Amino acid sequence: DIGSKRKKEILDMKSKKILVAYFSHTGKNYGVGYIDKGNTNIIADMIAEQTGSNSFEIRTVTPYPVEYGECIEVAKQEQDKNVHPELAECVQDMEKYDVVFLGFPNWWGDMPMAVYTFLESYDFSGKKIIPFCTHEGSGLSSTERKIAEMCPDADVLNGLTVRGSVAQSNRNKANDAVVSWLRKAGFID
Repeated sequence: DIGSKRKKEILDMKSKKILVAYFSHTGKNYGVGYIDKGNTNIIADMIAEQTGSNSFEIRTVTPYPVEYGECIEVAKQEQDKNVHPELAECVQDMEKYDVVFLGFPNWWGDMPMAVYTFLESYDFSGKKIIPFCTHEGSGLSSTERKIAEMCPDADVLNGLTVRGSVAQSNRNKANDAVVSWLRKAGFID
């Protein structure tokens, strides 16, 4: 019966070790002005709270500029030159996680290059990777495909997109989107 199959799927997902890894930008951001907590960080916190999972912020050794224009200029140069910046920290015991929610802002129709560095830093074989991104109209672009290409032995599931302006100014609406998505994916009842 479909109901008992769904309950089994939810129990299976709840028994997984989950990590929410995310890259987020604070300072001046497009569409929301100056912010103390990044759009993607807000969504990452909601996912971690709902799933009871650990969080890891992807940070670079050299921080991105606070001003949005300068930040995206650096990001564009990295993308154009395929620069993968060095990360400030690494995840301890990555092998213990079964599921990795991977969050990032959409910059220039792609993930920030720091996220590429993160993906190259670990073996995701046998893991589920579930992308989520904040954006102001570009959605996930082709990032799900790019993640699948970089991590061919991982199972890349359908991602979530939330407008950064919604994450900042309408957290109830953002949380509703997160809860609905997690419920549909079987991570919560």
